Amino acid sequence: MSAKAHVGLVGVGLMGHGIASNILKHGYALRFLDHPGNQPVADLVAKGAAAHASGADLAAHCDIVVLCVTGTPQVEDALFRPDGVVAGMKPGTIVIDCSTAIPASTRTVAARIAAAGGRFLDAAMTRTPKEAAEGRLNLIVGAPDALLQEVLPLLRSFAENIAHAGPVGAGHQLKLLHNFVSLGFSAVLAEAAAAARRADVPAEVFVEVLAKGGGAGVILDRMKPFMLAGDASGFTFTLANALKDLTYYNAMTSALGAANGVAQAAQALYAGAVEHGHQARPVPELVTILSDGPGSAS
Repeated sequence: MSAKAHVGLVGVGLMGHGIASNILKHGYALRFLDHPGNQPVADLVAKGAAAHASGADLAAHCDIVVLCVTGTPQVEDALFRPDGVVAGMKPGTIVIDCSTAIPASTRTVAARIAAAGGRFLDAAMTRTPKEAAEGRLNLIVGAPDALLQEVLPLLRSFAENIAHAGPVGAGHQLKLLHNFVSLGFSAVLAEAAAAARRADVPAEVFVEVLAKGGGAGVILDRMKPFMLAGDASGFTFTLANALKDLTYYNAMTSALGAANGVAQAAQALYAGAVEHGHQARPVPELVTILSDGPGSAS
């Protein structure tokens, strides 16, 4: 793939802004969909990025369109609304979906893109906005081998680790498995930390014991700053997004006939926090919500 390829981005949010910055840094011409949910884009425009009012207009000027949106409904809307990406897509356009989505929908989306003359792959992300800004995301890709090889230079402009999970849809399947483990661990840790608070266990001692034993790991490292100092800035994933991902995971496992009792319990825990108005709070704050009771406004 030439560095002169024109890349379009739908979703310049917390993750998408970092992706956009690194695409520009590596010499690609970048265009993006103007949207009220975008982060400030003045820095991107100053580096040559151009805004478009519709997905159709964006796609008409691009060889590749990257989606970085919340989930399945937003992916389908961005692509298939009357003025969406597919309406302006040129033959051979590549669509890369970096969102978290329901795999069954992903396969249907891929078929519709192919019918419209395009090519599709899922490249689900892990890590945080910090790594997105640094160009160090992890990507889990579902794609034919040849298509993955074609887009690897672009993917490497914003990702450090790229795993080929299998055919289209496999990236989103593995992302949901990953997020169940990550968010499930977060729920267990938050519940334990809340119980520790109720038992007057000093946070420093609680964290030290976990870190030197079976609780050590990435999730403890992400949650620790909040448990010790009330700092959730290193793990800004919202409770609403956590609930969405676990809902998708349970839909996938139910369709597979796979065991999901623990996942159902984790989903219920996040759902309880969201139902009490905490949807915009980051995952580490679940510790406080659970220790105070989910109905607390603190």
